[in-house]
Amino acid sequence: MTLLSQDAAGASWTEPEGLAPRGTLIVVPGRGERPEVYERFGRRISADAYRVHAVADPTADAVLAKDQIAAVSGGPGPLVLVGSDTGALYTAALVASGQLAGVDALILAGLPAATAAPTAGLVAPAVSTASLAWENELQARSTCPTHRGKLDTGIVRQGALYEPVPDGWAEQADLARITQPVLGLHGVDDPISPLPAAREKYAAAPHAELYSVTGTTHDALNNATHRTVAATIILFLERLRADATLQAIAVREVL
Repeated sequence: MTLLSQDAAGASWTEPEGLAPRGTLIVVPGRGERPEVYERFGRRISADAYRVHAVADPTADAVLAKDQIAAVSGGPGPLVLVGSDTGALYTAALVASGQLAGVDALILAGLPAATAAPTAGLVAPAVSTASLAWENELQARSTCPTHRGKLDTGIVRQGALYEPVPDGWAEQADLARITQPVLGLHGVDDPISPLPAAREKYAAAPHAELYSVTGTTHDALNNATHRTVAATIILFLERLRADATLQAIAVREVL
């Protein structure tokens, strides 16, 4: 696969040379995240010939994020929006309100559904207050030491994960108004958006599948379980390509 571009505003990964693209995914980051946060995800999904674009954080500049989504939404179909954290709310709101046409499906990871205390369930190391807060935020974001190391390079704004969701976003992201298929991915151990509250959100969607992921905290795309999550996404995309009703392709036989 080829990395087309990568900067503070956006990043893109293409399908391997010689393969026809199988679809387009547009990743919308969460609070305080740069597009580079999703480099591993982009490389992995693009290896299966799905073109991946990551846009700007809409909590920092919603107009820029929307413009970037529109700019790359004309790629090979099916067109799938992938939102993480507040990016999940933003993409759901765009589709629910009819502001973005031509979307074939949504993938939502770590959908904010309730507010949890920043240090809930976390162990406090013997460090300064600022270091402790960042360590707790890293633990809340991901169980993957490799990804935590990447986050430590400055590609996220420290403390952003505990900032309030922008006013009105949760209400506008009404899953009951989304007619396209929705794939939900949510960490069983998510301390930011507890799974039971998220489950209630997805239950309102006409066509949603929710997968809870064990050993996973808030950023379901970038935890230690990222391979399983990526495989789940590819299976969803292949079903979407084959049939808009998402009929199973591989069916386990009862022996």
